[in-house]
Amino acid sequence: MKILNKFGFLIIISFIVVIILSFFIHFRIDLTSDKRYSITDQTIKLLKSVNQEIEIKVFLDGDLNPGFLRLKKSTIDLLDEMSVYSSNIKVSFENPSTATSNDERLKKYAELEAKGLTPTVIYERDKEGKSIQKVVFPWMQIRYNGKDANVNLLKNIRGSSGEENLNISIENLEFEITDGIRRVTNRNVSKIAFIEGHGELNEAETYDISKTLSRYFQIDRGVLSTDATILNEYKAIIIAKPTLPFTESDKFIVDQYIMNGGRVLWLIDAVRIARENLSKTGISPAMELDLNLSDQLFRYGIRINPVLLQDVQSVTIPVNIAPANAEPQFEPSPWYFSPLLLTSTQHPVTKNVTEVKADFCSVIEFVGEEAKRNSSLLLATSDNTHVFGTPSTIDLSVKPDSQDKMYFNMSFLPVAVSLEGEFESVFKNRQTPAGILKALPFKEKVLNSRQIFVADGDIIRNETSGIASDSTTLALGYDRYMNQTFGNSEFIKNAVLYLTDEEGWLQLRSKSMKLRLLNKQLVNEQKTLWQIINVALPILFLICFGVIYQVFRKRKYTR
Repeated sequence: MKILNKFGFLIIISFIVVIILSFFIHFRIDLTSDKRYSITDQTIKLLKSVNQEIEIKVFLDGDLNPGFLRLKKSTIDLLDEMSVYSSNIKVSFENPSTATSNDERLKKYAELEAKGLTPTVIYERDKEGKSIQKVVFPWMQIRYNGKDANVNLLKNIRGSSGEENLNISIENLEFEITDGIRRVTNRNVSKIAFIEGHGELNEAETYDISKTLSRYFQIDRGVLSTDATILNEYKAIIIAKPTLPFTESDKFIVDQYIMNGGRVLWLIDAVRIARENLSKTGISPAMELDLNLSDQLFRYGIRINPVLLQDVQSVTIPVNIAPANAEPQFEPSPWYFSPLLLTSTQHPVTKNVTEVKADFCSVIEFVGEEAKRNSSLLLATSDNTHVFGTPSTIDLSVKPDSQDKMYFNMSFLPVAVSLEGEFESVFKNRQTPAGILKALPFKEKVLNSRQIFVADGDIIRNETSGIASDSTTLALGYDRYMNQTFGNSEFIKNAVLYLTDEEGWLQLRSKSMKLRLLNKQLVNEQKTLWQIINVALPILFLICFGVIYQVFRKRKYTR
C-alpha cells in the first residue's frame, strides 16, 4: 500500500512539474508528412519582430460549400499557429453577405470591390435541383500602423479543377499572409529600376507591373550615364524589350553592377518585327535584332537564338473569313506566334502560376561552364512547337495545320530561365570603355548572384486602349479577344521578388500538400461493402465482446 501511495505521489509531482515547465518551454509537434500545421523559421522571426497590433479581417465567412470551408479552416489553423508566436495578432471574421436588405448587401459588395477585393461567384444546386448563386469574398485585409494590405486567399489556375485550385490555395496560404504582413510592416523600402535609353518599353506600357511592384519597392526609371556607380543603390534592374543597341559603356556599367552583386531581369527580343506592316498588310519581314548584347549574355551563360517560335497552344485572334467585297465576318483563329507558355512546377517563381502569354518569342540555349551555375527552366513551349527561322517573312494568309506533326515537331523549348551562381565579366581581359567616370575597382567575377533571362520583351508589356488622355491601361496578361487574364503579372512579380530575396521568402511558394481525393469509381463499386463494414462490424464486435465477457465471468465465479 505504501508503495502505491509513493507511486501516486510521484505521478502527481510529475504532472505539476510538467505544467510548470510548459509555461517556460514552448514546443509543438507536427506529425503530418507534409508539415501542413507548421510555419517556417522566417515566419516565426517576422512575427516576433512585430511590436504593434496587427488587425486581420477575414471575409471568407458565412454559408460556404465544403471546399471553401476547408480553405477557411486551413486559414484559421494557420492564423492560430501564428498567434502562438505573436500576441499582437488580432483576427476577426466578417460575412459581406450579412445585411438587412438586398440594397445594403450590394452596397457592401461595391465597397469591397472598390478596395480591390473581387468576389467569386459559386453556382450550386439544392436538394430539389434548383440552381443557387452565392457570392464569396476569399480575401483578408491586414492593417498595421495605419497601412492596409489585401490578401487573396484563392488561387485560380487555368486548367485546374476546383479541388486542385483549393489545394493550391492552401499550399500558398503562409506565403500570401506573410507577404501581406511584410508589406505593411516593412520600413526600409528597397529600390529597383527600369533601364531606358535603348528603345525600351515606356512608362505607359509597363504601368500595370509598376503598380504591382510598387507595393514592395521604390521604382525609378532612367538612362545609363557615364557614371559607373549609378546603379549601386538598386537591388535589381529590369531591362524591358530594348530595340536599340547598347553602347560599350552601358554594357560596362551593367556588367560591373552584376559583378558587385546586382541582379538583372532581362526581357530581350532577338527578332525585329514590323508590327505596323503586319496589322495593315498582313505581311512583315522577320530579321535578327542586333542589340550588341550577344557577347555579354554568352559570357553569363545563355544565348538567345534569333528565331521565332510557333506553338499550337496559343491565343486566338479574330480573322475575317468573308469573301472580298462582302460584309466582314470574323471567326476566332489560333495565332501561333503568340504561345501560351507552360510554367515550371519545380521553381518558386513559376510554381502554381497559370500560363504566360508571349508574343513573337525566341528560344534560349545554355552555353559555357554550367557547373559554375545552377540553371532552372521557368517558361517553355508545349510539345507541339515549330521553330520559324530568320530572316524570313511572316504572312497572315499562310496558316499551318495544327495537326501537322511534321511542322510542329519540337517540344518544350525554353523561353525563360534562371541562372544562379558564378558569373564572369564580359570585360575580363578587355579595356574599360572610354568616358567611364567614378569607376570602382574592376571585378572579374561574382561568386554568387542571380539573373533571369526571358526571350520575349512583350511578356512585361501591358496593352492600352484609347488615345492620349482617353487611354486606359489593361491588366498585364489580359487578352481582350479571349477575355482571360494570364499569368504574366504574377510571373514578373515573382521573378523580381526572387532576384531581390535574401532571406528565402519565396521558397514558401514551394510548399506542397498532397491532394487526397476519393476514387469515385471505386467508391461506387464498393459502396455496399463499406456500408456493411461500417454498420455491421461494430455490432458484431460488441456481440463477440459480450459473449466472451459472459463466458469469462461464468468460468471465474463457477470456480
